[in-house]
Parts: sequence; C-alpha cells; structure tokens
Amino acid sequence: MTAIAPALEAFFTERLARQRRASGHTVAAYRDTWRLLLAFASQRAGKPPSRLDFADLDAPAIGAFLDHLEKDRGNSTRTRNARLAAVRSAFSYAALRHPEHAALIARVLAIPAKRADKALVTWLTEEEVTALLAAPGRVTRTSRRDHAMLHLAVVTGLRVSELTALTRDSLHLGAGPHVTCQGKGRKQRVTPLTPAAVTVLREWLRELPAAPAQALFPGRAGNHLSRDAVERRLTLHAAAAAAECPSLAGKKISPHVLRHTAAMRLLHAGVEVSVIALWLGHEQTETAGIYLHADLKLKEKALARTTPPDASPGRYRPPDPLLAFLESL
Repeated sequence: MTAIAPALEAFFTERLARQRRASGHTVAAYRDTWRLLLAFASQRAGKPPSRLDFADLDAPAIGAFLDHLEKDRGNSTRTRNARLAAVRSAFSYAALRHPEHAALIARVLAIPAKRADKALVTWLTEEEVTALLAAPGRVTRTSRRDHAMLHLAVVTGLRVSELTALTRDSLHLGAGPHVTCQGKGRKQRVTPLTPAAVTVLREWLRELPAAPAQALFPGRAGNHLSRDAVERRLTLHAAAAAAECPSLAGKKISPHVLRHTAAMRLLHAGVEVSVIALWLGHEQTETAGIYLHADLKLKEKALARTTPPDASPGRYRPPDPLLAFLESL
C-alpha cells in the first residue's frame, strides 16, 4: 500500500471526524469526491486505487479530473469547485504528514477555482404558494404530512436537511411559537412561526406519537424522511399545483426554492436584509443580498425615486447614425 492510502484514511478519521467534527453531509461530500477521483486516476494510471501514489495525483491529473467532471459527467462549475475544495482540504492535511511531497502538493493547491455565473434566484408568488400548499389535500395521513411540511418550509425557509431532521420536540407552539433547528456549523437557530403555521402544525401533531424524539415528518417506517423523498414529494405536488396555477409549469420547484420564497416574502414585507440573513442562518449577511438583486420591483421603485419629475418617459434614442451604430454594439 502506498503513502496516499494511509494519508487519506487519516484525513477522514482524524482531521474530519476528530479535529473538525465535520457534519455527516460534509464527510459524505468529501467521500464522494475522492471515490470519483480515485476511480478516474485508477483508470488513467492503469493500477488499482490502493496502489495509487502521490505521483499519480499530481496537478495535471487533478486538472484532468476536473475537466472530466465538467465535460464527461456534465457537472456545473459550482460542483467542480466543490470537488476541488475537497481535494485541496485532503492535500493540505497530507502536506503535514508527507513533507517529501511538498512541491507536488503545492502545485495541486495552486489550482484555482473557476469563476461561476450567478443565476438569479427563483421563488414563488403568493398565488403559486397557495396552489402548492393546496395540492397535497388533507384526505390521507401522507397528504396531511406533506401539507404541514410544505407549509413549514415556506414560512421558515429551513434548509431541506434542517427540515428533515426536525423532531416533535423541535416545535414550541405555546406563547411565542417557534421551531428550533441545528443549521450549518452546528449552530442552533430559532425561527418564529405564524398563527396559520401553528394551526396546521397543531393538527398534524395529533397524528404523531407523543415521544419527544419522534420525527416530525416521518416516512412509512416512522424514521426521518430523506432529502430525495422530500424532493420527490415536492415534485409530485408541484405538478398537481401547476394544473391550478399555470405559472408553476415554467418553474423548476425544489426545496431550496421554498427557502428563497420565505426570504422574498420577508423582503417584500420590509424586513431588513441583515434580519433575513439571521432568519435563514446565513454565515455572512452579504449572502442574503442575492434577494435584493433578484427583486425587479424593488429596483423599479428605486429607479422611480431617482427619475427627475419633469423627465419625459421613453428610451434613449441616439440622434446620429454613427452613434446608433455604436449603441448597437
């Protein structure tokens, strides 16, 4: 066995598990990255993964792997950068254990992340929210669960991992109703609930066992729903809601769209961006600025405030053919 295998094993058991106490999602993401990389490098070098050495994972090999992700696997630039971050983290740890490979590791760490286009966020209008929440119905226990889950997601803006991890004990429906969750970085977050959400959740709790650790939105076996299960249920209900609200047909609805919807509702209600960032559990306040960029109505209001009152409406028309040509470029 070469030096790369014990270094990688120590990275996952010592660095991630013991020193950083990384979440299960982080460990799984890093694990998947290295499974893909080792499979790619193994085929490229013509040797089994356990026989790969640092020389087989040099900067050209890592660069070829990143190109493979984008061209052959169709991954986005953001996914490519996330895989590169996982590789960098492991190589940074290996540099302390194997200084004899410092030059090779330095070249890998010097591989830059690729700039990615920032797409505008997608969110649902109030009419679309109403149609989506009505889609599950209230006939079966599963439909009542889905209705309560979607209602809570739209009101609180919880991440799907936070939503699926909730237990009965996470809800506090007395005075000052709120839900408690553990977000990124193991940070506890408290999010208030609207009266309508309290009513829906109280009705749903009557159907759950009284155990505090009971999953709030359980699957058939009573365990927590998976991310994939939530996405499947949401896709099903979004398709049904599109029949009543045609504008939903042109939108790709995901759990993160519900999170964006909660943020945009707060923004339209006049809530400050800094408060929205705290509400959503963003590490940096600037992250919530994407909602300001996405809201055209707010931009139009700002434009109306800056337009001189005596200005005539209409677009600028260049008076000269040469200026018109330059304007068209």
